[in-house]
Amino acid sequence: MLVTAEHREASRYAPVHSLPATFRQLSDLYLLAEGGYAPIRGFLNGSETRAVCETMHLTSGEPWSIPIVFPIDAQTKAEIASADRVVLLDGNQPAGTLWIEDIFWIDKELFADNVFRTRDTAHPGIDWLSGAGEYSIAGTVEVCSDWTLDIPGGLPISPREMLARFAANGWRKVVGFQTRNPMHRAHEFCTKIALETADGLVIHPLLGETKGDDTPVEVRLACYDVLLRNYYANDRALLAGFPAWMRYAGPREAIFHAQVRKNYGITHFVVGRDHAGIGDYYGPYDAQEIFSEFEPGELGVEPVFFDFVHYCRVCEGMASKKTCPHPLDQHVHLTGKVLRRMLREGCVPPSEFTRPEVAEILIAAGRESV
Repeated sequence: MLVTAEHREASRYAPVHSLPATFRQLSDLYLLAEGGYAPIRGFLNGSETRAVCETMHLTSGEPWSIPIVFPIDAQTKAEIASADRVVLLDGNQPAGTLWIEDIFWIDKELFADNVFRTRDTAHPGIDWLSGAGEYSIAGTVEVCSDWTLDIPGGLPISPREMLARFAANGWRKVVGFQTRNPMHRAHEFCTKIALETADGLVIHPLLGETKGDDTPVEVRLACYDVLLRNYYANDRALLAGFPAWMRYAGPREAIFHAQVRKNYGITHFVVGRDHAGIGDYYGPYDAQEIFSEFEPGELGVEPVFFDFVHYCRVCEGMASKKTCPHPLDQHVHLTGKVLRRMLREGCVPPSEFTRPEVAEILIAAGRESV
C-alpha cells in the first residue's frame, strides 16, 4: 500500500490510535523503514505471508524466506477495526506509523510447518509464534524523525551508513559474517579465509533479542572488539550491528540473513555448519543446502560455505576435513558442555580453540554459555 499525500491529508482529522510495540516489532519497523528488508516495504498481508511460507517467494516472484508480520490479539483487532493507521509506541515515545492495509488471521500451523519445520513448543521460534496474537496488521510504515532503535554497542546499524562506509573505503566485494555467539578460532579462520578473496569483511553480530541463555550482548561485543583490535587488519575489517531479532529458523533464516545483508552492501555471506539452528531441529548442513533451491544469482548475494573447522596438532594450524588428513585424536575441539565447565571453573581453554583474550572476557563474565 502506497501512502499518498492525499491519503495523509484525508486521514488528518481521523482519530489516531496508538499501540505499544514489542522490541521485535520495533526492530522490524526499523529495518523496514531503513530499507533493510527490501524488497519488502511494510508488514506483509495474508496472501504475501502465505506465499512466503509456501514458496519462499513473494507473489511478485521475488525471493523472501520469512514472513514479516505484526501480530496482535483479537481485542486489539476490535479496537482498531475502523482505523486507517496506528502510531507505534516505544515505551511512551512514538516510534512510527503503521498505515493499515489489512488485518488478517495468521495461519500458525502453516507458518510453523514451513518456516520452523516443527510445531514443538520447546523450539524458541514456536514459543514466540504460539504466544503471539492470532491476527496481524499489514501495511506500510513510516518512522518518526526523532526516534531511533535502542541497540547496545554504539555500532553502525543502518544499511545506508554501511553502504556509505563501503563506498568511502572503496570496498566492492564485501564478505559478511553473522554471529550471535562469541567468536572462537574456527570463526576467525573462516572469516579470514573469506577476506583473502574480498576487499573487506564485516563482522555483523545480531544485536536484537536472542534466547535468555545465550551469551549477553555486552559480553559478546567485548569479545568481538578484542578480536578485531588484536587479530584483524583494521583497514579491512569492520564491526557493525545487525538490529534484527533471532528467529532460530535454521535454513530459512540462513536465506533471510543472507538476503538482508545484501541490502547492507554485503556481496558475499559466510554460511557455516548449522547456521541459525538450535538443538536437533535441523541437519548440520541444511542451511547450506537450501541455497540450491534458488536460481544462481537470484538472491543477489553469494553464499560462502564452510565445513566444520578444527585445530590439528599435526598440521599445526586450523583446518577442515577437506584439508586435514589426520585422525580425530589429533584435533582440538571442545564440546559446549566441556567449554562451559572450564569457564565456570575459571580454567582458560586451550589457545588452539579460543584466543586468551576472549577466554578471559568469558571467564570474567561468569557465564555458562558461549
